[in-house]
Amino acid sequence: MARIRTEEAGITEAGGTVREFRTEQLAEAAGIPVRTLRFYRERKLLPPPRREGRIAWYDDRHLARLRTIAGLLERGHTLGGIAELTAAFENGRDVTQLGELLGIGWSEETPVRLSPEALADRFEGEVTPENLAASLELGYLATDGEEIVHVSRRLLDVSSALVREGVPLAAVLEAGRRVREHADAMAELFTELISTHVSAEAVPRMRPLAKSVVEAELTMAMDRLHARRPAPPTDPRTPGS
Repeated sequence: MARIRTEEAGITEAGGTVREFRTEQLAEAAGIPVRTLRFYRERKLLPPPRREGRIAWYDDRHLARLRTIAGLLERGHTLGGIAELTAAFENGRDVTQLGELLGIGWSEETPVRLSPEALADRFEGEVTPENLAASLELGYLATDGEEIVHVSRRLLDVSSALVREGVPLAAVLEAGRRVREHADAMAELFTELISTHVSAEAVPRMRPLAKSVVEAELTMAMDRLHARRPAPPTDPRTPGS
């Protein structure tokens, strides 16, 4: 596989090539200071670079890892927690434990490990650098070397089904961002309701009740929206119209 040493990090090379970056180039592409990159390397948050004499060469896997670290930090994870997550990936820890490290706690969601090729197969033609960056920012994806972990099998299945139906992945991700905002507000509402009138300890036990309310209200809202939409015009040439 050909290696491309580039001064212009951010340009995707096609045809099975691998971009390589010096330390300064990788830091610039990731939007972090060089000292931060070196700190991450010392904390073993990054895989070792390829060495050529005294020169360290990084590639797109390192850039993806840095974007994952940035996304996890933004979601409130500590560097210590991220280091634990990294070790979990490298040691092949059970996906349930990975889910806990990703911050989904006692969630029903099951993380899914994928190769880049498997991810591309699910979203044919839609796995662009922009969509990958958006997925990392939302916390849907985490990366480790050549492996990718999606935080939720259900979200993965739904998003790939929408793309197969013709919805662009960028639109699916933007919808996911907006749904996240509403979901956070609903989670806060139900958590406050249960904590105030029952107890904070009852929140996990009563979560299925909140889930049922949300599913029922969403279904009825979509029914109401559909009923309000005007019927398509009828072709006067159609018999019986």
